[in-house]
Amino acid sequence: MANGDDLLERLSAVLGPKGLTRDGAEMAPWLEDWRKRYRGEAIGMASPASTQEVAEVVRLCAAAGVSIVPQGGNTGMAGGATPSEDGRSLLLSMRRMDRIRSISPQSNSAVCEAGVVLQRLHDAVAVHGRRFPLTLGARGSATIGGLVSTNAGGTQVLRFGTMRGLVHGLEAVLPDGTIFNGLALLKKDNRGYDLRQLLIGAEGTLGVVTAASLKLVPAVGSRAVAWIGVSSPAKALELLQLLDSSLGDSIEGFELVPRAALELVLAHIPGTRPPLDPMNEWNVLIEATAPMVAPDPDKALSQALRSAFGTNLARDAVIAANETQAEAFWRLRDSISEAEQKDGPAVKHDLSVEVAKMPDFIVEATAAVEGRFAGCRVIAFGHLGDGNVHFNVRAPEGAGPDWPVAEGAVVTRYVHDLVVDAGGSISAEHGIGQMRLAELGRLGDPARLGVMRAVKHALDPKGIMNPGKLVPPADAAQALAEATVQP
Repeated sequence: MANGDDLLERLSAVLGPKGLTRDGAEMAPWLEDWRKRYRGEAIGMASPASTQEVAEVVRLCAAAGVSIVPQGGNTGMAGGATPSEDGRSLLLSMRRMDRIRSISPQSNSAVCEAGVVLQRLHDAVAVHGRRFPLTLGARGSATIGGLVSTNAGGTQVLRFGTMRGLVHGLEAVLPDGTIFNGLALLKKDNRGYDLRQLLIGAEGTLGVVTAASLKLVPAVGSRAVAWIGVSSPAKALELLQLLDSSLGDSIEGFELVPRAALELVLAHIPGTRPPLDPMNEWNVLIEATAPMVAPDPDKALSQALRSAFGTNLARDAVIAANETQAEAFWRLRDSISEAEQKDGPAVKHDLSVEVAKMPDFIVEATAAVEGRFAGCRVIAFGHLGDGNVHFNVRAPEGAGPDWPVAEGAVVTRYVHDLVVDAGGSISAEHGIGQMRLAELGRLGDPARLGVMRAVKHALDPKGIMNPGKLVPPADAAQALAEATVQP
């Protein structure tokens, strides 16, 4: 470790006592992923406080040949921010870079450093009558840099898209330590390749995002939130089409919740109760919003739901009478993952297919998986309106906690084969990380994988940026041997 010790001494001189640690206890929470599926080691953890310090860290690591694992809030679902077990990487925490540099209501934009927590951004822009239209369950700990690097989605993609559509510009440190300054709010920029879009969703494999210019929209003046019981995913999609024709862009949340998922939440999350009695086999959580000067969407949603009853699209429905009830409805949806985790082991998948194909896929894939793996129970829930569901396979009753390790790879390969056969994606919003690396190598389009490898090599010829994530090795067999599919 002579070279490593020398590097750490140089990093200590640059970062100061607050910017570098080798203490195992201090690093421990950040060496394991949120789902506790992966745990690694690191030579140390650097916590720079400025873009210039990040650049110096990268330059020193590049010169020493030491790899870097960037990390934000450590809320990722695919092990993309966890170092490997060999302990040869430097963990690069971006949490000290947490300044909101500017908020401009005039240009509907905010410039945030990578370590800004999403909830803090929400609160800061609300003071200016604006909002950042992306939210997710981990908003209290997920950081802007992580959201950019994973091209995060969430529950408002239906209206506003993923992070790709919400990032005006980026500042980043490239693998050689140079700083890319692309924060300018340019509506048009035709100077060739878009490095911003390369870095979004790159999971830290092409550089370190240090700041982002983000799109803001007017604050919500009023909203209507409803819980609707439907007979099938197909009826849910028909309901969405009806709402689109009646309310248009005011619909920004449309979440599919099966009865099985609701029952888990009611069983494991204190203070929850079913919105409708009796419960339905399938449910939809809908949110419609309007800015300050627009009409309240409550009346329009009520009228649309009356039409839905008349055409047998909806079985029952309740519109939240106030904000407390609206938040209670959303809590049911946002607590599904927590309830699943408390209930027992499961193999989790983040899938997308074409929106029109998703209802049939849910029904047919559920039947196929439950038929293939005796005793397993599928829960498919989530963002039906943008063709993305979380397709989770629960272990048979009585299975031990090691079931996902023993059976997860086989289950996942089967589910992913069904997705690819349907023309879909094995990762809709959670990224590839190390969890899906082997499967991407096995199932990915050769042309696409070839371009990814070429871009990675061109920008990071030394391979120091987050190795073992996102980009499968050129030999698919090697990928399968080096990466383990984990649930």
